[in-house]
Amino acid sequence: MFKKLSTAAIFLFIAIVSKANEDQKIATKVQKITVFLTGAQVTRTAMVNINAGTSTLVFSNLSPEMDVQSLQVSAGGEFTILSVKQELDFLNEELKQKLLLDLQAQQKQIRDKITLQSNLLSVYQEEVNMLGKNQVVTGENASLDILKLKQALDFQTTRLTEIKKKQQAINDQITDLNRELQKYDQQIANVTKGNSKATSNVLVTVSSKSSLQSTFTLNYVVRNAGWYPTYDIRAKNVNSPISITYKANVSQQSGEDWRNIKVTLSTGNPAISGNKPEVTPNYLNLGMYYSGAASSITKVNGTIFGTDDGKVLPGVSIRVKGTPIGTVTDAEGKYNIQVPAGNPILVYNYIGYDTEERPVNAPVINLGLKPVANQLSEVVVTGYGSSLEGRAAGVAVIGANDKIRIRGAASIQSIPIEVKPIENQTNVEFNISNPYSVPSDGKQYAMEIGQFDLNASYQYYVAPKLSTDVFLTAQLTNWNKYNFLSGEANLFFEDTFIGKSLINTQATADTLNLSLGTDKNIVVTRTLQKDLTERQNFGSNKKETRNWLIDIKNRKNQPVNLLVEDQIPVSQNSAIGVDTQEISGAKLDVLTGKVSWNLLLNSQDDKKVLLKYMVKYPKNQSVIVQ
Repeated sequence: MFKKLSTAAIFLFIAIVSKANEDQKIATKVQKITVFLTGAQVTRTAMVNINAGTSTLVFSNLSPEMDVQSLQVSAGGEFTILSVKQELDFLNEELKQKLLLDLQAQQKQIRDKITLQSNLLSVYQEEVNMLGKNQVVTGENASLDILKLKQALDFQTTRLTEIKKKQQAINDQITDLNRELQKYDQQIANVTKGNSKATSNVLVTVSSKSSLQSTFTLNYVVRNAGWYPTYDIRAKNVNSPISITYKANVSQQSGEDWRNIKVTLSTGNPAISGNKPEVTPNYLNLGMYYSGAASSITKVNGTIFGTDDGKVLPGVSIRVKGTPIGTVTDAEGKYNIQVPAGNPILVYNYIGYDTEERPVNAPVINLGLKPVANQLSEVVVTGYGSSLEGRAAGVAVIGANDKIRIRGAASIQSIPIEVKPIENQTNVEFNISNPYSVPSDGKQYAMEIGQFDLNASYQYYVAPKLSTDVFLTAQLTNWNKYNFLSGEANLFFEDTFIGKSLINTQATADTLNLSLGTDKNIVVTRTLQKDLTERQNFGSNKKETRNWLIDIKNRKNQPVNLLVEDQIPVSQNSAIGVDTQEISGAKLDVLTGKVSWNLLLNSQDDKKVLLKYMVKYPKNQSVIVQ
């Protein structure tokens, strides 16, 4: 019987050793990262010793956000790759939980010490109160014993002094313990702040006739990464070129840190469908209506908070859907973003919370994000060494901390780097020569793509019917060669920050128009001349006359070129007639009714122009004449 047991133990030992030889854990090194507008491609390499026969190579500690369909494994040598599988490994999470429990136990010890010292303070305070109540009091008929009184007072003074010293020492100890407690709080926060609950392993089964060495390369796409462009636009004066600093804001929460590696920024977006659209018939029918006019909102701001606790969410990613325009919320959960025309949609994304979309129908959009109920409900794990191949019946693993929240303000890191743009068939890549680091913390890391000086023609612009603010604009030619994407721009004029604008590169024109903010030194008013406004009835028709006076004053110390645009109503009905009576030499577009004055105003010049028109329409009809 003993011999049989010994033989079984030997076979079991041999099986364990064989399994250990078959499963070889391999650490890989990140060589290159290509960051898309949404997502990123990771390239890892490792030198591997392959044994003769069939063995399994376990490439460990990879991102749990890996898109399995994108996984590619390549290597060179006289061997065959039999299979490639991917699995989630929760061993690191167990180690993380053990470390967390150890830190919490030490934290409890410190709290117990603070409680003990606080109780001791209470004891000493009770003694002080008792000494205060037991003063020496003598009656009117009692003889006063000076010696006993002096002894009592000396004892009280000595004891109170000792108590005060001990209280001071205890307070100092409590202060030191609180500092130590804060350090443990920070350590626990650092351990728990990561959003990844597991790592990912790639199991590669190989067959070789002999032992050899080979370099393996792993390529895969990770989610929860991306970049968006922003710009700094500087102009010294209206006679100088425009200086544009092109920057990328990169962030990722893939579960793996990218340390000192080559980064490539790509304008590609794997999240967008690669299928071409199909034109379908546009059927007309009676009773059709427009869903709404194009939005005139150019800027949106608001606050983002969690619906679970009502607390603000810093670091929420906000994108204009279908464009690279984006921003993030600050430490107070607030954001503001420039938006293009055409009823855009904002997409709000935050790790651990459901993604939300909102149409831009108001200049202020406050939003509560709902936490994901079961962030890993679709992940199935059968244990280390088994492959993740779809959902296994009745087996599901859900992490203990499904709600992940990143607290704290986004950090901005600016590094001067050398960038080489490469234009491919479907996208543009910016290859960064210097190594770069992007931790998996969800914070924004800004890197400079390039600085460009572009010749510009400047012009002031005002549309007083809409706003009497005068905007400085710049027209840039040959801008297409710089591979700009649509994005927000910080405006600096005469070394002063004057606000934000939007670079919209969706237009096909050769000239890029930039708005550089308002200038309060050019004053414009638009006044309706009531004494010249007429409203008359002639037979079956009604006539209304509008006479607008536009007054412009240049208070600047230099001349300015100002474009003033207004409009005259345009009739789309033969029963409504429009008669243009006075436009003060302006250029009139009869199709749109747009009236344009190109004015050259010297310093302190005052210019007045008139816009007068008459509208005739049937008396029994209602027409709004502005």
